[in-house]
Amino acid sequence: MNMTGPRYSYTPGIQHMTKVKVADNSGAREGVVIGVYGYRGHLRRVPFANIADLVLISIRKGSPEVRKQKFKAVIVRQKMPLRRRDGTWISFEDNAVVVVNPDGTPKGTEIRGPVARESIERWPKLAGLATVII
Repeated sequence: MNMTGPRYSYTPGIQHMTKVKVADNSGAREGVVIGVYGYRGHLRRVPFANIADLVLISIRKGSPEVRKQKFKAVIVRQKMPLRRRDGTWISFEDNAVVVVNPDGTPKGTEIRGPVARESIERWPKLAGLATVII
């Protein structure tokens, strides 16, 4: 994977079986988080993820080519308020991900909606496709 930048400990806003919106034009519209990469949890603890984390999603709505398939995705927005390192708080309207290939490049060619700055710092290949960076 092509993850650069540090992984900070943010507020966990997305967990296992959370419905997420797909914010790119890869053909998928809605998915469900079914796994969190790099999560080292505890017995019977539900895995959680935050902005800029890599997750495994199952596509529930979208084009017939991508429905009922599993993809890796990067979280770019979360509803739960997030405290940044400078002390400011930020939250978004929805939980959204961007589908990526196994090597970390985005599958789509554009990202709809705002993208958190933390995900751009950790995944620089998303920066060229993002329209608004907050």
